[in-house]
Amino acid sequence: MTLEEVRRSASTLLNHLAIRPLVHFFHALSQGDRRVLVVLLTAVAALGFVIGQRRANRLTRRRGLGAWRIPTFQNSGEGQVSRVLLGHFGPPDYHLMNHVTIQMDDGTTQVDHILVSRFGVFVVETKDYNGWIFANPSEESWTQVLFRRKSRFQNPIFQNKRHVRAVRGLLSFLPSEAIRSIVVFAGDAEFKTAIPEGVVAIGQLAEVLRCQTAVVMSTEQLQLCVGRLETTRLAISRETDVQHIQNLARRHRTAV
Repeated sequence: MTLEEVRRSASTLLNHLAIRPLVHFFHALSQGDRRVLVVLLTAVAALGFVIGQRRANRLTRRRGLGAWRIPTFQNSGEGQVSRVLLGHFGPPDYHLMNHVTIQMDDGTTQVDHILVSRFGVFVVETKDYNGWIFANPSEESWTQVLFRRKSRFQNPIFQNKRHVRAVRGLLSFLPSEAIRSIVVFAGDAEFKTAIPEGVVAIGQLAEVLRCQTAVVMSTEQLQLCVGRLETTRLAISRETDVQHIQNLARRHRTAV
């Protein structure tokens, strides 16, 4: 594009925006001054692009540390579960906590959701899976079949047992049976085996929790539970997630 074409395009745009004083200013410039102005405008645009790219690169780097992939605060399935819980269960009888990282003797554990209520403390593990699921509650891993591709994943009932143990350790003043495990499948997964006890689809979650009507704690005890969990949990931060992933890797290497 020539300088004259740039001038005409700028003049048309500025007239369209009814900023005539700037048009007059541009017309009053000498040919050399116009070139300088075009160069400056081009430089400003280029600088804005570079700054935007650097910010995007920083955000990308924040999500990775070496070979580790840092998880976001909530994935899609966890977000769906949070919305269901917040939409159906609120104060004063319920209090929801998400992405709770708890320090344990052998590292950390990270709980997707903890719903504290007068009817129990529900420790919720969310799985966002599609395809067919083959599950045996007594086996260490389950199988997902998606487009003829098989993959194994950790038995979420076993996984949530560690979470429940961590919560029970912090809320030792409650009866152990008051702290319960729920595994929620938030995707379009279809179980090809019997669905194990304690596992529900997201569409059933609200109804399952509504059925829990036996009061197990007072409002004061509920507030005490929330206070204990909130003051003990680790900060929701990138550093906490990095530490947790490293703890997981270390614990799994030790197990092997």
